[in-house]
Order: sequence, then structure tokens, then C-alpha cells
Amino acid sequence: MKTVDYIVVGCGLASISFCEVLRANNKTFVVFDDNSQKSSIVAAGLYNPVILKRFSEVWKSQEQLNLALPVYENIESKLETKLDFKISILRRFSSIEEQNLWFTASDKSNLEPFLSAVIVQNSYTYVDAPFNFGEVLHAGRLDTEQLIMSYKAHLKRNNQLLQKHFDYDELSISPQQLSHGDITANQIVFAEGFGVKKNPFFKHIALNGTKGEVLTIKAPELRLDAAIKSSVFIIPIGNDEYKVGATYDWVDKTNTPSVEAREELITKLKTFITCDFEIIDHRAGIRPTTKDRRPLVGRHSQYNNLYVLNGLGTRGVMIGPYVARKLYDYIETGQELDREIDIKRFENL
Repeated sequence: MKTVDYIVVGCGLASISFCEVLRANNKTFVVFDDNSQKSSIVAAGLYNPVILKRFSEVWKSQEQLNLALPVYENIESKLETKLDFKISILRRFSSIEEQNLWFTASDKSNLEPFLSAVIVQNSYTYVDAPFNFGEVLHAGRLDTEQLIMSYKAHLKRNNQLLQKHFDYDELSISPQQLSHGDITANQIVFAEGFGVKKNPFFKHIALNGTKGEVLTIKAPELRLDAAIKSSVFIIPIGNDEYKVGATYDWVDKTNTPSVEAREELITKLKTFITCDFEIIDHRAGIRPTTKDRRPLVGRHSQYNNLYVLNGLGTRGVMIGPYVARKLYDYIETGQELDREIDIKRFENL
């Protein structure tokens, strides 16, 4: 029989963030993961404090960045692998009017730290950008696939990873302790992404799920040193390769890449990239999204030692460490959750 403080189910961005909080507080834990959820691996990994469609601030962006970046720096040091790549994000302007909207936004006190007031001239031979770019500051890319792969290997070396499906029927619950197979624990946190829809304890939480698809292309002539946001994102990842994404499908809930999404991404990319490119990968995953675009965090209504950490949506790299810290403080110190992330906000549904 193995006894730990926590069982964590899932090993994506939410789970890894929570495990790091547990580790920092000397809590013991094991992680169950069956590789069924793909959204964290498929994710392009940009952390971006600005909503570039309408030039507005991301919810709690500065607070999230202040928590997230040191977490990833610590993981890099521990795993001895590069994960965080500091790159600029350039917003391609489609008109003079958009330039003016950018200048107006950059004057706002909450956006001034993140939006450069200097127009970046287009120096890329194979990018069509007659109105040039606005630059987002304090942005970057986290290699989420490398993070998850390396983190799982680290957990496995420390006998903390169980690479199998978590059987809910095997969970025995009492007010003082939980048990699952030969493991006993004080608390369990379900960080399963869209997989929570199969969880009998939390399957009714207000999680929608949005399918996103991303291409990886090779374009030796392109030579971008920044991510560009236009009708789609294109993000340099090294070796003349780029991530291109992403699509949004609110109907299809499979991880199977589609021809329609591939064609959509290619068509949009060709509106501003003029060189040839080769598609070398195409992936899909279901983002754990919510109707109010806020995370789903909290305790089960009946069982006081069952918790959920979910709903990170499209910005899991930034939000993960923030909500992980909030959940830990809620469990261990009784600090109340903000209503805007607490699952209780949907209890009437």
C-alpha cells in the first residue's frame, strides 16, 4: 500500500502546474495519465497577454505572467531542457484604421506595458504586410510537447507516474481518506481536460470543449524571427519549421485531424505568406473551454476531498500556474476561490 497526500489525474498543463505547487510545499503525490487528452500537446504554446482580435488585455495577464514564468524557469532547471522561448508577437495590420486602434490601445494604462507604441516595419521578403506590424511585449512560446514528455519522464523516474486509465469505480471515498487500488491519499484532483466529461463526479460541470487543429510547416525561405498574428498565427519553432493555427470547431469532439481544417489553415496562411511551404504535421485536440472563458476550479458538492482543475481553454500556458496556486491555497489554507473561477458559479445549471 502506497500513501500519498494527493492523487492527480491527468498530465497536461493544469496537472503539471498543480504538481509543481505540491512539490514546492513538500506534498507527496502520484499522477495517473493514459495519454487520451491531446490539447496540451497540440497547443502552439504561445503566452500572450493581449487579445489581438480587439486589442484588449487578457484576464489577469500580469498576475498570471508573474506566477507562470518562474514556474517554467524552475521546471527547465530541474529537467535540464529548454522550454521557454522569448519571441516577439507581431500583429499584422490590415489597414490604417487598425494602426490607429493599436495606438489608442497602447495609451491605456493596463495595456501600455504590453503594446509597443512603435510600428514595426515589415522586413520579411515573403510576408505581405503593407500596413506593417504592432509588437506585443512580454510574450513568448512554451514548448508544451517537450514539457509534457520531459515531465512525464521525470515523474516516472521518481515512481510518481501511473501510465494507465484511472478507473473511477475503483475509487473508495471516506471523509478522512481516499483509496484507489493500492494507493491511499488525502485528496484527489481531477485535471483531465475535456476527458472530465467521462468523469462521473464532475461530468456535469459547464465545460464545452472546442476542437483546435494546428499544422506544422517547413518553409526555408520564410526566415521569421517572430510570431505573426494575422488571419492565423504562424510561430517559428526552429529548423525552418513553423506552427500554424488554430481552428475552432464547437461540434466535432474528436482528436482526429480533418481535411476541412487543413484547407482552412492553408487558405488563411496564403493570404499573407507568399513563399512555398511543405506541411509536415497536422494535429488536433479538444480544448477545455467554458462559455464565460474562465477556468473551472473547486470542490465536489458532496465529497470534500474531490477537486477539479479544468477549463484552461486557449491560454493554458499562462493560466495554469495561477489557478493551480489558487486551488492549492483553497484546499490547504481554506482561502476562498474567486467566484469567477469557482465551479459554484454554475451550480444553478
